[in-house]
Amino acid sequence: MLILIDDANPVAVAEVLDTLALDGITTNPTILAGQGRDPLVLLKELKALLPDGGQLHVQVVGTDPATMVAEAIALRGALGEQIFVKIPVTAAGFIAMKELAAMGVNVTATAVYSPLQAFLAAKAGVKYVAPYINRLDNLGVSGIKVASDIQDSFNANGMETQILAASFKNSQQILELAKIGVGAATAAPAVLKALFASDTTAAAVAQQRADFEEVIGRGKNWTDVIG
Repeated sequence: MLILIDDANPVAVAEVLDTLALDGITTNPTILAGQGRDPLVLLKELKALLPDGGQLHVQVVGTDPATMVAEAIALRGALGEQIFVKIPVTAAGFIAMKELAAMGVNVTATAVYSPLQAFLAAKAGVKYVAPYINRLDNLGVSGIKVASDIQDSFNANGMETQILAASFKNSQQILELAKIGVGAATAAPAVLKALFASDTTAAAVAQQRADFEEVIGRGKNWTDVIG
């Protein structure tokens, strides 16, 4: 499973990337607007933080197919052909998806709330579909079950499209998706940090160090022992 950061704050993104070996950055218009800065300048800063081969997902804001396609072409020109252009699963979006996929553009179908939306996007040739896991839960629908149904439909029909699950409230949701073979997940920095943070791990490490220091001296480590 690929793990991406769903954030547009360069400082927060850099901190997570310095800690974890992750696979890219996802953004949306709301996340970008929240930074209160020129969005293109911001995206270029985020792109510069990407690891080798890292993905950058950027969403269009147009509401008609022609505008969506034009935005996608413009974004690729400004940020590179390797970016993933996020297109919503609206009627206009499906038209744009087909055209962009035929042009070889990496498309991520976003705002997915049902398996059928995802299936139709896959038929249009998109690389990823992005179901909103926690938002589905808030609507009284199991986001994990929706993702599982999407995965099953792709597997049953030999589709190469992958799931890029989004909208998480906790790390357990990501684990559940990994267990069913979901291809990718994107989450906010706080959720990503929760993937490894553990008070019991910290306590165990602290005790081990204290025990070792009783032999070699307080504040010392292996470099002091070896010389």
